[in-house]
Amino acid sequence: MSDAASHSSPWRPAGRYPDPAIHALDPRFEKYWLKLSAVERLATGLRWAEGPVWFGDGRYLLCSDIPNQRILKWEEETGEVSIFRKPSNFANGNTRDRQGRLVTCEHGGRRVVRTEYDGSVTVLIDSFAGKRLNSPNDVVVKSDGSIWFTDPVFGLLGNYEGYKAEPELDANVYRIDGVTGQASIVAESLHGPNGLCFSPDEKVLYIIESRGVPNRKILAYDVAPGGDKIVNKRVFVDAGPGTPDGMRADIDGNLWCGWGMGDPELDGVVVFAPDGVMIGRIALPERCANLCFGGLKRNRLFMAASQSIYALYVNTQGAPGG
Repeated sequence: MSDAASHSSPWRPAGRYPDPAIHALDPRFEKYWLKLSAVERLATGLRWAEGPVWFGDGRYLLCSDIPNQRILKWEEETGEVSIFRKPSNFANGNTRDRQGRLVTCEHGGRRVVRTEYDGSVTVLIDSFAGKRLNSPNDVVVKSDGSIWFTDPVFGLLGNYEGYKAEPELDANVYRIDGVTGQASIVAESLHGPNGLCFSPDEKVLYIIESRGVPNRKILAYDVAPGGDKIVNKRVFVDAGPGTPDGMRADIDGNLWCGWGMGDPELDGVVVFAPDGVMIGRIALPERCANLCFGGLKRNRLFMAASQSIYALYVNTQGAPGG
């Protein structure tokens, strides 16, 4: 057993159904809440869990452990946790492209890379206009094969989650064309661009502005008809005292968002309906940084939360591309 699975802590699963950690804040959440499902902890002993991504063809989950310079692998069939990649170049966000290949944001390499079928690594981008990227954070792939990622400076702030350095570019959001491989800026100079995801119909792109002032925000943009630009920037959610981080959409267009920091009562996952109303909450004993949907029916929510990885079955499915 790996050290990630062998550490123990006082956390215990719910002893009864429905799990008291799950809260419906709006009647609309009731249809997504499986009353005979409870939060499970799959692994612990990480330093900072991020970037979960599901591989249904192999029935496993990958998850970054940024400060430990590794990507972990959790096997659905056995529950075994092992090291998928180490060193990981301080890998953060992960996703899969539409050919099933792993796409990873690296703080240490200041780049976005793709893992090929044979295990070799292809650098997709490490600079723009002759300047090095900052520390790519999170990434999604659209149905046209284009790769969209955020590039804040978080990995440059010290030597714990990257390498301390001065930024050469503003904190932007980029798009890599799925055909030509050419990169372009789609959103400029945001305050800490972090998690991002598309609505199920890909008509809206959501971006978390995790250093927004006075409050952190989830921004929404319309995807322009050509599919390569975004317009009509607006605030979808003002997070108030909360800290949104990574997020994914379900097939009904709800946003499931990692949440926390500051007040421990806020730690966990919150769910927003397509109209921006918070409809549900999953309380966790740790701040949740990011999440993804997986399992046989894409109805299992995997949550990367500080030192642990949690899971919960829900009555919906993740939208493709997450």
